[in-house]
Order: sequence, then structure tokens, then C-alpha cells
Amino acid sequence: MNILIFHNSVLPVSKYGGTERIIYWLGKQYTQMGHRVTFLAQANSQSDFADIIVYNPALSVDSQVPDDIDIVHLDHTPVHPLRKPYIVMMQGNPSFDLDCDLNTIFVSKNQATRYGSEAFVHNGLYLPDYGKPTFTQKRTHLHFLAKAAWRLKNVKGAIELARKTNNKLAVLGGSRLNLKMGFRFTPYPSIKFYGMVGGEEKNQLLNNSKGLLFPVLWHEPFGIALIESLYMGTPVFGTPYGSLPELITPEVGFLSNRKSELVANINDIERFDNKKCSEYVADNFTIKHTAEAYLKYYEVVMNGKTINQKPPREIEKPDKFLYWGE
Repeated sequence: MNILIFHNSVLPVSKYGGTERIIYWLGKQYTQMGHRVTFLAQANSQSDFADIIVYNPALSVDSQVPDDIDIVHLDHTPVHPLRKPYIVMMQGNPSFDLDCDLNTIFVSKNQATRYGSEAFVHNGLYLPDYGKPTFTQKRTHLHFLAKAAWRLKNVKGAIELARKTNNKLAVLGGSRLNLKMGFRFTPYPSIKFYGMVGGEEKNQLLNNSKGLLFPVLWHEPFGIALIESLYMGTPVFGTPYGSLPELITPEVGFLSNRKSELVANINDIERFDNKKCSEYVADNFTIKHTAEAYLKYYEVVMNGKTINQKPPREIEKPDKFLYWGE
């Protein structure tokens, strides 16, 4: 199959960029499965396994799709008109008043259900990018992995949990002084900020962590941070919103929207098996799992059908910030 993947960014991404990672890994996995892959992406993109067409925003996407392409894999932004069969991969939560494309595929069952759809494909990791996790070393800290400036990710809550359990916290994705969301300064020396970190530095911070703190205040579609952290052997402590109950089993983490319950379970963190956390991802959330699931949906649209009977649309408008209590 000849597959074109479109994402208006530079590929591959080196630090922050979950969607970009999934896009790039999918391309790599498809080539390993015998398919031909072309990326339509921004200038300076590089790949040793796929062709690259530099995206020109002054032209239509359709005019930049070669004639020999069989299927177009779009990111969250639908493109019309498009003469080739296509799917739309929805990594975020579209606005309440927005109709999604008929060929939208969501990234978790929860997300699909909230938009009146049954079509979803879980994200997966390209495991070689993370090396081989180790499980015998002393783990020294908890970690937070998300864009900390975004209040829905609740870095404030993660800091509170770390302090209440007398743990050091590594914040991956933020800075000690943040002026983007009003003045915010974190004075505590036990909280260390690493900014937008990637590569081996990120892998080591995860592999030396006791656990991921993920107290999100929205319906998380599918946080790649969850499976990255689990693969490196860290259990997850988060809120029961969005895809988290679907992804985090009692064997690999604990979910609650009450701080006291999370604190109690973080204090009992030794009951979690680091190796089992890692094996859970290797068995269920690799990019091969993801690619195989998307290929089934490709066949649907290549046979002239749509993924959804009607345009998916959020059924119920959620609160801006979901409950987070004592």
C-alpha cells in the first residue's frame, strides 16, 4: 500500500510533541510491514525510511498528494476536497460546537463515545526509542510529564501531591517561573524543572522515577506520557477522567479525583511492580498495535465507505475544569 501521512510540522520531533511522535512512528512501522510511506510535512523534515514532500501552505493539500497514493492519513485537521481515500486521526478534543469529519478516528474508546462514535485506535510506542528499561536501580523521584503551562494538566496538583508525600518531583515540560498563564513561581527546591526535555535525558528521568503524577482536570483523549512512563517502569497516579480508566488498571496505577486518596496510594507505591508496568505496555500499546488497527480502517474508506454514519460531535459540554478535591 502507498500511504501518505500529512502533518504540518517538522518531523521527527526531538522534544515536546506527542502527535508528531505517533505520526513518525506510524510511518516507520508501515515501512517495516512492507508499505511505502510519504510524509507531507514542513521544510527541514528528515526521514531515512520514507519520502518527504515539503508542505506548501499556499497550495491545497490535495494538489500536493501524488497520483500513486492509495490512502491519506491526516492529523486532527480535516482537508477538503481530497480526491483520495483518507482518515482523520483525532488526537485532541474538538470544540463542543464542532462537527468532526465523517472519517474521524479517535484515540480512545472514551473519547469516541463522548463524540457519539465507535471508531478509535489507541496510541502506541516505538519501543526502540526508549531503550531497554531497568528495574534494579534506586528510584529517586516522582515525575510530571506534560505541558505544565496548560492549567488542565494540573502541575500545581502534582506539586501538591509530591510535597504531601515528601517526594522530590521532576517536572518535564515546564519552567519554575511561568508568565504565560499569569505569574507563577515555584519556590520549593524539592521540585526540579527540566523544560521541554527529550531523548536519552528524558528516558533516564523516567527510568529513575518512582511514578508518574497525572492529575489532569479534563477528559484526557490519550496521554502518551502515560504509556511512556509505564514502559519505563513507573506506575501512574492520576484522575479518573477521559481515557485514564480505560488505560490504567489497578495493577499499574491508581486513579482518584481526591488528593487524600492519591496521597495514601503514593505512600504505598512499593506494591507496584516496575517490570509488570513495562510489560503491560509492551503487550498492549506498541506502534505495531496502532498500525495494524489503522490499516483495518484504511480498508474501510478504500472500499468507498465512511468510518462514521454521521459527523461525530461532542454529546455533552464538559466543565472547563473537572473536580479536584481534598
